[in-house]
Amino acid sequence: MKRFASAAALSLATALTLGGALASPALAQQASPVPVMEAGHSLLTVSAEGRSTRMPDLAVFSAGVTTQGKSAAEALAENSRAMTQVVASLKRAGIADRDIQTSNLSINPIYSNPERDAQLAAQSAGRAYVPLPPEQQIAKIIGYSVSNNVSVRQRKIGEYGKVIDTLVTAGANQVNGPTFQLDDSDAALDEARTDAVKIARRRATLYAGAAGLKVVRILSISENGGYYGPPQVAFVKMQRADSAAAAPPVAAGELQMTANVTVLFELAP
Repeated sequence: MKRFASAAALSLATALTLGGALASPALAQQASPVPVMEAGHSLLTVSAEGRSTRMPDLAVFSAGVTTQGKSAAEALAENSRAMTQVVASLKRAGIADRDIQTSNLSINPIYSNPERDAQLAAQSAGRAYVPLPPEQQIAKIIGYSVSNNVSVRQRKIGEYGKVIDTLVTAGANQVNGPTFQLDDSDAALDEARTDAVKIARRRATLYAGAAGLKVVRILSISENGGYYGPPQVAFVKMQRADSAAAAPPVAAGELQMTANVTVLFELAP
């Protein structure tokens, strides 16, 4: 399935007749962005965009566990226990070792909030709140939070919802994604490049004919970069509130690859 779109920028200029100095090898080697054309010919610049679409074959998402404890060691030990179960559940679901990679491991202190606690206590007791003296407003470390996340590449996209359900059951309380990708996008991008050049040639013929000229040859082709167009992306963020919930439905949609080229054409009367 292919879709094409183009944006053409037209620059038509009559080539200057170069004198005898053109024959000088030293001058001919000077850097010039425009190839040499015959006297009386014209230059046409066309920018074009080609597109191709593919069904994604990878779903990339992150999964992990956030735990808290009174000490960093306590929070880390609990996190390690939970993450071991999460990673094991991924492997049981058919995810290969090469498709599981740690993406984040962080340990952060949890601070008290004396002012907020005093306000809540006053509200609960039904009395007016009296601001704490400055020395009692100083926040203190009351615990630690540990987060550990892995980046996962799911190759069987149809089983994504099932894997997410397995993760949550195993103890994951952070699941984000997916983004859909192609494992190998070279063929799709080459198709988009080919389309871009075809579009540029078609536009060049159109412009040349409108100006009473004809296309002689292509002088140069430059690529301005290829990219994934706006992909169809589903987003899921889950917490372990209901591990018995049905697996979430996910629609992969399709990916769009885009290539942009700028082509210089030589035109003649």
